[in-house]
Amino acid sequence: MAMSRESLAFVFGIIGNIISFAVFLSPLPTFYTIFKKKSAEGYQSLPYVVALFSAMLWIYYAFVKREAALLLITINTFGIIVESVYLIVFLIYATKKSRLSTIKLLLLLNVFGFGAMLLSTLYLSKGAKRLAIIGWICLVFNISVFAAPLFVLSKVIRTRSVEYMPFFLSLSLTINAVMWFFYGLLLRDYYVALPNTLGFLFGIIQMVVYLIYRNATPVIQAPIKGQELSGSHIVDVVKIGNDPNRGGGAVSKV
Repeated sequence: MAMSRESLAFVFGIIGNIISFAVFLSPLPTFYTIFKKKSAEGYQSLPYVVALFSAMLWIYYAFVKREAALLLITINTFGIIVESVYLIVFLIYATKKSRLSTIKLLLLLNVFGFGAMLLSTLYLSKGAKRLAIIGWICLVFNISVFAAPLFVLSKVIRTRSVEYMPFFLSLSLTINAVMWFFYGLLLRDYYVALPNTLGFLFGIIQMVVYLIYRNATPVIQAPIKGQELSGSHIVDVVKIGNDPNRGGGAVSKV
């Protein structure tokens, strides 16, 4: 007996939830290191602030949509909890300067930014128009997030080193994008499907670049003062941009 579109979408959504769940938990070694060292020096909070904002956007979209939105709610609820825990740990062990900049970023993006979007869509639109506005906001935001790993690709090409672009992470995020693409496509939810098309394309590009440079001789470059990024941070930026209800990659996870 052939499965209905809704049943197939549910299967893809379940697989997407499982992979997104794992991606959300992938920074755990980073935060274990921070906890063990009692210091977040050398790490940045931006990936987690953006991932939290993305999860907030998608869960708002899911609640407004209501129909066939359960799997978006489950993974993004988990994402909000996990990213909040990461940020609490970061704030506890961050330097005073990093702590202040993180609080400012949270207020700007997650409090005032999200709050302004929430109030404007609640009071200035309704029904299908409200859903369309929120959907476009989610779509545009996640397309911009998907572009985040591009600077890592340029670094790989420049240094001929794949140290900061783990292959299996790129593979997982690519598969995840495929799951959420079909989930959105089968439900005719193009706000979910379209961003994941880019997620899939960028994931393929990352893996091709990895295969090209995996055995290349790295080019040793002198670090530029003030511009060093830890390996863990760069990997986290890659994660952000590969999951919309993602997330995420990010990584909201959708």
